[in-house]
This record gives sequence, structure tokens and C-alpha cells, in this order.
Amino acid sequence: MSLREDEYRALRDTIRERGTARVWVVIAGVFAWAALTAATAALSSTPLGTLLPLLMLATAFEIVYALHVGVERIGRYLQVFHESATDSPGWEHIAMAFGRPAGAASVDPLFAALFALAALVNLMPALVLQPIRAELIFVGGAHTLFALRLIVARQTAAKQRAIDLERFQQLRRESA
Repeated sequence: MSLREDEYRALRDTIRERGTARVWVVIAGVFAWAALTAATAALSSTPLGTLLPLLMLATAFEIVYALHVGVERIGRYLQVFHESATDSPGWEHIAMAFGRPAGAASVDPLFAALFALAALVNLMPALVLQPIRAELIFVGGAHTLFALRLIVARQTAAKQRAIDLERFQQLRRESA
């Protein structure tokens, strides 16, 4: 087996492992968030108690996002440096060309809708405690910032494939 084949297999393995890790991070993150939410709801008498579970949600999301970005970047590298040398297009070319067909079910690789719903649920205990205006602004602001992060991450992720593909193509041209 050549160094090139070794690299290809190692990178495909990395994509598979990170894809699996992403799902487990979501599951573990949601369970940890739920446990923190229950604990803070039982033990905290202030709306600020919702910030610790929100931090757990944000941490889990950032890990999922980093794994997704890495997988996409590796995919574009394989597309440019491994599949371009072959006569027939490989998985990465086909997957990118396939895109999202009209009417097909969409998959959210960032689990942003789940994280947004969890953040909304996370805010409920703070509202039940009848926060004063300053608490409402601070706690609501933190939750709003997280929601904005989800939106920006989804928009960035949607553009990433094309940006990474162009950059790897540029690097290939420069190295030729």
C-alpha cells in the first residue's frame, strides 16, 4: 500500500469517526444539559441559575460544530487531492454534486434545531422565577446570543464546502 493510499484511508476513517463522535457528543451533551437543568431548577432560586446549563449546551454545540467543520474540510481535501487524479468521480465529488434535491428531507448536521429547542426549554425556569428586569435582560441576552450563534454557524456551514473546495483547488494549482 502506498503512502497516498494510507493517507486516503486514514482520512476516510477520520471522517467516519468524527461523524460518529458528533452524534455521541449531542447525546451526552443533551443528557448533561438535562441533568444540570434539573439540578439548577431544584437548587437555584435565581434566574441566573439557567446560565450553567446554557454553558453546557453551548459547549456541546461548539464541539459538534468543530467536528462538522473538520469533516467537511477533510472531504474537500480528499476531493481535490485524491479524487481529482482519478478518471471517475469518487464519493466526495458525487456527494457535493448531489447536493440537496428539491423536496428531499433535509438533515441538520449541526443539530441546531435541537440545540435551539433545548435553549428555549432552558429559559423556562428563569421565567417561572419572575426575574427582575436586569435578570431578564442578562439571562435573555445570553440565550439570545446562543440562538444567534446557532444561526451564524448554520449559515457559515452552508457556505463552507464551496469555500474549502476553492481554497484546496487554489493550493493544488500553486503546488503544480
